[in-house]
Amino acid sequence: MKVEHIAIYVNDLDKAKDFFVKYFGGVSNEGYYNSNTGFRSYFISLEDGARIELMNKPEMEDVAKMVNRTGYAHIAFSVGSVEEVNRLTSRFREDGFEVLSGPRTTGDGYYESCIVGFEGNLIEITV
Repeated sequence: MKVEHIAIYVNDLDKAKDFFVKYFGGVSNEGYYNSNTGFRSYFISLEDGARIELMNKPEMEDVAKMVNRTGYAHIAFSVGSVEEVNRLTSRFREDGFEVLSGPRTTGDGYYESCIVGFEGNLIEITV
C-alpha cells in the first residue's frame, strides 16, 4: 500500500503550484477546471511518484493555521542528505520564509528543519 496523493485547498492556486515546482522539483499537470462549480486543481508529481493535489473553489473558509493544532500538522519531504537539508533551508530563509526549527538532529534521530511555507502551511525538510 502507498499514499496515492495528498490534497490541499489553497487560496492562490498558481502560487502554491509554483512553490512545489520551484523548491521540490515537482511537475505540474495542465490543471483542471469545472465550469459548473468553479473548482480548479493541479496535480504536482514528485520524483518518487508521490503526488500533491492543489485545489481551489469559490467561497472557501480560510481559518487561522496555528502551529500546535489538531489535524494534519505538516508535509515532510526527504531530500536525501544533510547537505541538501541545509541548502534548501538556507534557500527558504533567503526567500523570506520563516524557519521554525533547524536544521538540527531531533531527539528521535531525524536531521530536519521546519519552515512556514505557502499560506501558513508547515513543511518539514529531512534527510
